[in-house]
Amino acid sequence: MDKYIGIDVGGTNIKGVICDRSGKLFAEDGVPTGARSGGDVICKNILSLIDKMLKKADLSINEIAGVGVACPGMIDGRSGTVIFAGNLFLKDFPLGEKLSSALNIAVRVTNDANAAALGEAKFGAGSGYSDSLFITLGTGVGGGIIIDNKLFEGNLSAGAELGHTVIREGGRKCTCGRRGCLEAYASATALIDMTKRAMLADRNSQMWKICDLENVDGKTAFSCSDDPSAKKVVDRYIKYLACGLTNFANVFRPQVIILGGGVSAQGDNIVKPVQKMLDYQLFGGTKFAPVKVVCAKLANLAGSYGAASLVM
Repeated sequence: MDKYIGIDVGGTNIKGVICDRSGKLFAEDGVPTGARSGGDVICKNILSLIDKMLKKADLSINEIAGVGVACPGMIDGRSGTVIFAGNLFLKDFPLGEKLSSALNIAVRVTNDANAAALGEAKFGAGSGYSDSLFITLGTGVGGGIIIDNKLFEGNLSAGAELGHTVIREGGRKCTCGRRGCLEAYASATALIDMTKRAMLADRNSQMWKICDLENVDGKTAFSCSDDPSAKKVVDRYIKYLACGLTNFANVFRPQVIILGGGVSAQGDNIVKPVQKMLDYQLFGGTKFAPVKVVCAKLANLAGSYGAASLVM
């Protein structure tokens, strides 16, 4: 019975996989989340997705060893309760208990960034390393920490909020309420804001030829490498990101830092300059314990694979 189900709950869609310990995929599918309809509807949709995947793989639930669930927000990993998930409109919702009762099978729940970190560590860019850090550069900045091949979640699974470490005291207001968090400088949201400001300050920028302000995204500044205003945006963004990653490297000294999320699609345009800055700033230098920066490999399946890994 070496088959596991991994569920990744997002604000819009729920993704899922059935896989084994080697990462072999038996089924993959997705359904709408129905976030605004409440927790019971979300549970119903998860169960519907599991049923769809079992039929695809020609399996019964009795052939599944466990179910793992990745969910945004603050999660009590012991009970599987969603303490708070704003984009799912959930508070103190016993997600793990409800699913376990419906399926009559062991269910574990963790934060989605933690799950993605675990997925990349076991089956993606972190495979072969015992200590890795995963950073997702999307609407916000999420993170996950793997130490000695185990997921580190902190007290009551409420830790590893890497995006909410301060890189500029008294800096930009963050969504968490603090000022100067990495999320306020290195998220895709922050990058888009910096790009718009640069475009407004320079009406002759090449960036205007690509799009107007309404259509700016995380690729805009990177797409105009010869434009001075765009280059300033990219350089500033890289500097902020490298600052945060160096802080994490100095605290945890992982073997590898994995970049995921939409901005990481820039590949070497981000990895190479960030690696150079991190190497220069890293405590004690790179000879004894270097830290490698790479891009994630599993794309939008990292959370589902990681969720499945929770119960392996």
